[in-house]
Amino acid sequence: MKQRIITAIVAAAVFLPIILYGKSPFIILMYLIASVSLYEALKMRGHKIYSIPGLLSLAILWVFLIPEIYIGVIHYLGYSKIELSFFAVLIFLTYTVITKNRFTFDDVGYSLLSILYVGIGYYYFMEIRLEEGVQFVFYALFIIWATDSGAYFIGKAIGKKKLWPHISPNKTVEGFLGGVVCAVIVGVIMTFFSDLEMSIPKLIVVTAILSIFGQMGDLVESALKRHYKVKDSGHLLPGHGGMLDRFDSLLFVLPLLYFLL
Repeated sequence: MKQRIITAIVAAAVFLPIILYGKSPFIILMYLIASVSLYEALKMRGHKIYSIPGLLSLAILWVFLIPEIYIGVIHYLGYSKIELSFFAVLIFLTYTVITKNRFTFDDVGYSLLSILYVGIGYYYFMEIRLEEGVQFVFYALFIIWATDSGAYFIGKAIGKKKLWPHISPNKTVEGFLGGVVCAVIVGVIMTFFSDLEMSIPKLIVVTAILSIFGQMGDLVESALKRHYKVKDSGHLLPGHGGMLDRFDSLLFVLPLLYFLL
């Protein structure tokens, strides 16, 4: 527990000021975290980032992450993100032939899905911060923290009915619902300290939806780790695991928040 707390404090001291500042340092941070997250996802299946498929995956991710304010760079070259992605897919499929199916069609599918899994969340992380404002990023973060804490403590206190024992044995239905309630309470409290530009009824509904999908994001990553028989996605954050372990809920919450605003 002590190690988890120390890691959290150090990470917050680095991470939060960059979120507040925004601009290029924030974009660079997102690219770094997304790259590490992709590395962790590929590693679970035994793929190396320093390989042709790994580097190609990384290149596609970087193109996918280009914020809307910089999209003119691609358009200036006469292409779009979709066109570049299609070209990359063709290269991936060609590589299966070159390797005589040592890198299979299934491997291509896993790599592309990993790029989308990681890329969509971090792309909308940037879009929300750059377009909507820092208050919505902190709203998402506090909702997730409230959900996690509420689910843990309420589940530990009164949890009896298992939520999804084959995926995450320790989660309970009572904890799941408790996390949603705590998230809604925190969301309402935040309206007194920041301008979220939402009515209270809408805020309650949006917060409940985000809390539910945040917990689903956590379950998705748990299912992925269980399938590939790994305890943590990585070891970069002592006591916490890897980047995917820490950002799994955000990867679901932020895209959904962007469309609900």
